[in-house]
Amino acid sequence: MRREIIISTAGGRTRVAVLEDHIPVEVYFEPPGAELVGSVFKGKVENVLPGIEAAFVDIGLEKNAFLYVHDARAAALDRGRKLKIKEILRPGQEVIVQVVKGPLGRKGPRVTTQITLPGRHLVLATAMQHTGVSRRISSSAERERLKRLSTGLRPTGMGLIIRTAAAGADEAELQHDLEVLLKRWEEIRQKARAPGPRLLYKDVDLLPRILRDFFTADVHRLIVDSLELKDQVLEIMNELAPDLKDRVHLENGRDLMKVYGVEQEVERALKRRTWLKSGGYIVFDQTEAFTAIDVNTGKYVGSQSLEKTVVRTNLEAVREIARQLRLRNIGGIIIIDFIDMVEEKHRQEVLTALEEALKRDRVRSHILGITRLGLVELTRKKTHPSLAEMLLKPCPYCEGTGRVPFEDEEDDSLH
Repeated sequence: MRREIIISTAGGRTRVAVLEDHIPVEVYFEPPGAELVGSVFKGKVENVLPGIEAAFVDIGLEKNAFLYVHDARAAALDRGRKLKIKEILRPGQEVIVQVVKGPLGRKGPRVTTQITLPGRHLVLATAMQHTGVSRRISSSAERERLKRLSTGLRPTGMGLIIRTAAAGADEAELQHDLEVLLKRWEEIRQKARAPGPRLLYKDVDLLPRILRDFFTADVHRLIVDSLELKDQVLEIMNELAPDLKDRVHLENGRDLMKVYGVEQEVERALKRRTWLKSGGYIVFDQTEAFTAIDVNTGKYVGSQSLEKTVVRTNLEAVREIARQLRLRNIGGIIIIDFIDMVEEKHRQEVLTALEEALKRDRVRSHILGITRLGLVELTRKKTHPSLAEMLLKPCPYCEGTGRVPFEDEEDDSLH
């Protein structure tokens, strides 16, 4: 699979697209509030709500942050017993928290006391005490090597997560990354001595974050649209991974997002219906509680049996659904209604194909299985607003329902 990254600063706004085999699969730009994710604050507990096992924390923003009991516990256990929110926090208490989800609509940001600091190769987890390895490192030998190295490096009372970019890294590179992260954590702790609410640490901006998290050895090219941007990228990569600098290419004077089909794919992703090459189609309906995805044969009638037509449509839909989840950045609970299949082996084939397709996704997802009604349930971690939430607003006429009343003034059925 050929992976490429497109970065454009045309119009004064940084936009990023990730392509796989020349097809856009992810897009990134900074929506309002997204820059908060990853930032660390010293906050003050405003309210503790035992009824919903949560607390509101003033971190110095317009809206208080929301802290679930699960995110407040960190390592707080009492002889193996999970503590209640009122046993952990009290009004007026100061607490160090990290934003895991930016503000959305009337909701403030969601925070956690489990602080994690990402580097190029490692993530320092300050409230964990174990070592994990990115699932995208598929080689069992490499996973074992990295786990062995990181276990020896792991600071007492903290945890380490080995990132995808660490594949092939030696002990010295991991050690250097860890030293930078430990220094950052110490700086946060020093700043936290002053009273809150206050900002203790802000994660890097979009460009360096994309280069740190996405520009790894499996990326064939990184394409930019200006000499100034290329110089910025090369300067950052000089610190992160000098060996990848020769993969940075300049295509000046071109609208990269249009040339590489990103604008067209974003426009398609904002529509409710997505067509498949076979003539079938997929419908995406997003609600506050979950996203429903419906697969239909549409214009595709096949040439053999009904079962084969259905299976082929479902398998084609699997690949497109996995891509659209990334492109649309859909998170939370997701329900997929595939076309009914008679044979159990075909249902399992489609489920296995979905599991394989989701392995390319950087965002963690979990397939829960098939319900009695034949619906596939899965969850996908959500930290940022979806593409639709960032680029669209509710219609003032239908208020987001997608339907408006009939215009016939003589019809008094609504009165």
